[in-house]
Amino acid sequence: MEIQLVSKNVELSQTARERVQRKIGKLSRHLSNITDAKVEIYREGTKSPQQRYVAQVTIVSDGTILRGEERAADVYTALNSVIEVIDRQIERYKGRLYYKGRGKAPRKAEAESSYQDEMRIVKVKELVLSPMSADDALVQMELLGHDFFIFLDSATKNTSVIYRRRNGDYGLLEAQLD
Repeated sequence: MEIQLVSKNVELSQTARERVQRKIGKLSRHLSNITDAKVEIYREGTKSPQQRYVAQVTIVSDGTILRGEERAADVYTALNSVIEVIDRQIERYKGRLYYKGRGKAPRKAEAESSYQDEMRIVKVKELVLSPMSADDALVQMELLGHDFFIFLDSATKNTSVIYRRRNGDYGLLEAQLD
């Protein structure tokens, strides 16, 4: 597993770097096929000291991306919290694999039925993609009051999604055919 550590606006000591390596390395015990891990730790200039440090962890495992972000008053607390978030995501991901018939045990039949009840599509919505620029899509999203908007990019002719990020900025997902 390749671990990439990025820090912004905060100087990480060697002890902190080793702690990150050790904690991320322990995740491979829960999910053995992790190929890449990216850890970003940065300090924000917020008024709230409880949300001063941000830790983001992104893990790639067989094409599946698991990502977590947590904020705390110090680097170590943020790191511990985000590791717990990623741990829960790994367990949920492994549960989905398990309940899709990849290792189902007879004694788990009751748990499987409740899990399948939680995981069902309750509504299907069709939409017409209109060719437009990303700026036009942003305006359209704001007019609708949505957090995301799917559109056909008039420049690239690809399906794209514009979305509002937690910090109030916007992101753009551009779909590519494999």
